[in-house]
Amino acid sequence: MPASTILSAVRQPLATAFSALSANVYNHVPEAPQTPAIVFVPASPYLELDTIGKQTIRAKINLTITAAVAYHSNPASLDNIEQLIMSILAVIPSGYVVGSVERPTVTQVGASTMLIADINVSTYYTQTT
Repeated sequence: MPASTILSAVRQPLATAFSALSANVYNHVPEAPQTPAIVFVPASPYLELDTIGKQTIRAKINLTITAAVAYHSNPASLDNIEQLIMSILAVIPSGYVVGSVERPTVTQVGASTMLIADINVSTYYTQTT
């Protein structure tokens, strides 16, 4: 089964859920994200194989969802990232497990300074041949 099927089966439900939020959604690391932004990419480890056989492959797929807001003043930015995190958590589809939410940190992306926090999620994917 092609990798695009995995991407569609695992990433598309997240993209669909996040599209209802007031943020730009990226399923890859963008060169110049527009804030507020939600970026979801493979985590490490990406795949944890559960079953490998000639007919079936079952894997736990780990993803990192990064919430990003503009960083202008610490109190306002912290409130904005907390609101974005809570809105992300509220729309994560069933079948995805939230592991942890990492502490917010300031990061520079191009000319933009952002406050970001990573949300660790996982789900299972089964491929049959």
